Amino acid sequence: MMNTIKSKVLIVCSSLFLLTTPSLSSAQNTLFSKQNTAQKEWVGHSAPDFKLQDQNGKWHTLDQYKGKWIVLYFYPKDDTAGCTQEANQFKALYPEFLQSNAVVLGASLDDVASHQKFSEKLGLPFPILADEKGTLAGKFGIVRNLGITKIAKRESFLIDPKGAVIYHYTSVNTQTHADQVLKDLKTLQKNKS
Repeated sequence: MMNTIKSKVLIVCSSLFLLTTPSLSSAQNTLFSKQNTAQKEWVGHSAPDFKLQDQNGKWHTLDQYKGKWIVLYFYPKDDTAGCTQEANQFKALYPEFLQSNAVVLGASLDDVASHQKFSEKLGLPFPILADEKGTLAGKFGIVRNLGITKIAKRESFLIDPKGAVIYHYTSVNTQTHADQVLKDLKTLQKNKS
């Protein structure tokens, strides 16, 4: 009798699993579709304008970089492991970005004081923008709510000298991202010449 009950429970559980599996699959497909749609949404369009302060209190706008390539990379939080790793990768390759007529701008929802400490600790040679209110990250649609805290998702945008988004990186590996962006930038420049 006990084996019969166990068998029936097993059959019911297996049936429920099989019934829910297609739903999981379609949910994943929907999620990936949304990511692809978001990525395609920006490519070829003008980047949103901004006016934000960096770690030194200096103001930056999109217009001041006309004629240069812009690497705008968003990260969640100053002085965390992944964000430190990503910043160090951009720091190491920064001279090559400069040689390629490109500026690197980091950005998060942290304030100027937090950025200043983070930048000094790592010796960052490029600006990191304080998007405290999430205005710019919000325009790009990459603000994430974590309970009462908001952060920017780890996503990047490669913007051409005319201000158009050429690449939107929605999946970022903190160890290799800076190198990938630099390779993409050099490939684009080679194809345009």
